[in-house]
Amino acid sequence: MKQPNIVIIDYGVGNTYSVGNAIKFLGYKRLSISDNPKEIEKADALILPGVGAFEEAVKNLKSRNLIPLLNEQVLNRQKPILGICVGMQLLATDSNEKGIHPGLDWIKGRVEKLELKPEFAVPHVGWNNVSFNEECPLFTRNEANANFYFDHSYYFNCENPDHVVAHCKYDIEVTAAVQKDNIFGVQFHPEKSQTSGLKLFRSFFNAL
Repeated sequence: MKQPNIVIIDYGVGNTYSVGNAIKFLGYKRLSISDNPKEIEKADALILPGVGAFEEAVKNLKSRNLIPLLNEQVLNRQKPILGICVGMQLLATDSNEKGIHPGLDWIKGRVEKLELKPEFAVPHVGWNNVSFNEECPLFTRNEANANFYFDHSYYFNCENPDHVVAHCKYDIEVTAAVQKDNIFGVQFHPEKSQTSGLKLFRSFFNAL
């Protein structure tokens, strides 16, 4: 079977190379890290990584003129995309991190600060079991309550609960993964989640 052409969106924020190394480890060779429109247009699947502040991430997407391009590829051409950590949060309508900042608005909802009991540290850093919808293509290779690595202070509060396909319990039910049609996102870091994360990447690409 022909391997997919995978492009990790390079917008100056994040974990691009560690994500790339994890995907290369799985044997995928048609992989590039790029903000070049021609490369993105040729891709079979897109990865939107991200760490750091929501506002900075949006500014970087805008400065590279990537938002119109991604809207065309993802919304109009229905190209599969996987957002990771802040990359998932960017899928939302907006974020209240240090003000209100608009996101891509591909999945309705707001990114909000984790407001937890004092015994639960924020940021939420470490391993958590994740409960997921077994029908979601992201988790076809993972066993129930698989462990993933988190590092975040904000979470995606989806307007439509049907778009939440996985959550973890950390005082509250924290959105761990979202899906709407060809648009996928995970709050945790699959590239840091060892076997569970590698299985998730494999499931995503096998579903193309």
